[in-house]
Amino acid sequence: MRLRMIPPYSYLSGSLPTAVQSSSHVTGDIPSFKLIETDLSYSFLDAGSLSRGHALIIPKYHAPKLHELPDEYLADALPIAKKIVKALGAENYNILQNNGRIAHQVVDHVHFHVIPKPSDSDAEGLVIGWPTQSPSKEELSKLHEELLEKLKN
Repeated sequence: MRLRMIPPYSYLSGSLPTAVQSSSHVTGDIPSFKLIETDLSYSFLDAGSLSRGHALIIPKYHAPKLHELPDEYLADALPIAKKIVKALGAENYNILQNNGRIAHQVVDHVHFHVIPKPSDSDAEGLVIGWPTQSPSKEELSKLHEELLEKLKN
């Protein structure tokens, strides 16, 4: 289903509509700090920012997870992220996209975060742990073969 627009504050609160919405935020009925809008995406400053310039990019197509989003919407989102990063002059930043509750997805609609990381401090920007694993070469080889077979289809 294609969404004409998703009101940002409904989006941030987690009550994402699943039907076609009016463009009420464009007319000013729902305030947002719009950055870039295309036929396929809408971007705006995040009201719950992790750092100055934290922005969201949302596809205008309702899909809960990345693998459910048509490719043309994916192709539209990253150039927008790049433009926002350049406009911010951010040297260090994260582009974040979560899928599923245990992967920290709160809103059931694909969205991308552009999160500037202005310093090495944990006071601003994304702070994450990275629990690395050390699989054996045999485990990696087996996984590699499995994935190659699935990627052929």
